[in-house]
Amino acid sequence: MFAKSSLTLLIKYSISCLFIILPCTVKANFDFNANCLKAYQLIFELKLNAARQMIATEKKTHPKNAIVPLLENYADYFYLITSENKQDFERLKDERSRRLNQIEDEENNSPYYLYAQAEINLQWALLRSRYGEYFAAAREIRKANSQLQENSKKYPGFHLNGKGIGLINVFLGNLPDGILKSALATFGIKGNVQNGLAMLDNLAQNLPRSTYEPFYEEVVFYYAFVLSDIVHSPEAYAKTMKYTARIADSSLLKAYLQAYVCARNGHNEEAISILTNRPSGDGYQAFPYLELLMGTAKLNRLDYTAAVNFKKFLALNKGVNYIKDTNLHLSWVALLNGDTGAYNAYMAKVKSMGYTFGERDKQAMNEASSPAPNAELLKARLLFDGGYYTKALDVLSGRSAADYRTTKDKAEFYYRSGRIYDALEKDDSALLSYQNAVSYGKDLKYYYAATAALNMGKICMKRNNNARAKAFFNEAINMKNHEYENSIEAQAKDAMKSLRD
Repeated sequence: MFAKSSLTLLIKYSISCLFIILPCTVKANFDFNANCLKAYQLIFELKLNAARQMIATEKKTHPKNAIVPLLENYADYFYLITSENKQDFERLKDERSRRLNQIEDEENNSPYYLYAQAEINLQWALLRSRYGEYFAAAREIRKANSQLQENSKKYPGFHLNGKGIGLINVFLGNLPDGILKSALATFGIKGNVQNGLAMLDNLAQNLPRSTYEPFYEEVVFYYAFVLSDIVHSPEAYAKTMKYTARIADSSLLKAYLQAYVCARNGHNEEAISILTNRPSGDGYQAFPYLELLMGTAKLNRLDYTAAVNFKKFLALNKGVNYIKDTNLHLSWVALLNGDTGAYNAYMAKVKSMGYTFGERDKQAMNEASSPAPNAELLKARLLFDGGYYTKALDVLSGRSAADYRTTKDKAEFYYRSGRIYDALEKDDSALLSYQNAVSYGKDLKYYYAATAALNMGKICMKRNNNARAKAFFNEAINMKNHEYENSIEAQAKDAMKSLRD
């Protein structure tokens, strides 16, 4: 999340040379030829229509090429994650079986025979998990894992196996308790976060120096995803920016990865700059989420023109996710502008519109069921999320718990203060504030106390005070019935595991 892009590489070398060196050309029925490589490259630039045209040409020219169903699935996968369209998801998911059947009919003496099937299974598992189809997702993850493990034994030099195996290890190793984890447990599948991260990092470092270089962008896409969204790594920003630097600026996926990781890791101005200058035009797949991302980044610097981007997202969005979350953000703009009527109207929309498949929409519903946030604490929260730590501290400067009426606000005041001090590496002040957040918030439904305990454990872990770190992690795990419970518990358990390793 190129100094020279994969496409540049294709231009630099002759097609005949590329055909010879690529490991994809083992058999004619798995022919990842120059036309397929260009289609694959276009997919990862999010130029899906052009990619589909090239895939259709390849299908007509070489109807027996079993790489075609894999490329078709890639195009559908990126269409569905950018459009968030559940109706299209329902329409397209039957294509999975057709494509797998087509591949299974081919000769099995190519490394792409099992790899292509595993990729299709894994992509649909990730899509299904977005819509609550957990048992079907678990079956497909199990199948993909089995296929990749078998392929690794048959073709140990086929490095692309590590991409899927690494992703599965991280995904399963950090999976919070819930329906999907329970479903996977019935299949006896477990993951190892550190092993998975090592596999993905190794591929990101070494693919550019190998004949597998054209697959680099895909590895970076998944690696950036797990660093930011699954393991919440402090290295997410540095590694994503490092590895995406090689990707062509014509890639909309590159702009998304960079802006997303910047916004998530306190590099807000950089996120806004990337989104402002992102590639655009009719050739790119529509990606409404980028408007929501821009709006969020603007609001994090207290720029209330963010409302324009939020409303544009709602107008363009054809999917079911982020509707509640966007209305929540619009309610915050209204609140900070002193418009109580608009605030209440948007909060009513949070409750009545959209779905709760994703964590952000679930949290929006939680917040809609809670009292209105304190405007001062909300400003500190937004500024912190944008990485404006000194400004966030200025908002709370001179305040104490006594200045807030409710226990919720007192707990949040100490939690916000702790997060800011933590980010500014004022560890002693952070620990004191976090401890007060636990004291005020441990019996509330809000996430402040549990996250404060988790973060105290991380500070103690950094100081090599492992006994105290373990005590705080256990405290976070033992708090129940609060927001983000599964995610916080999973992070605490993973941290405990790293203490033992």
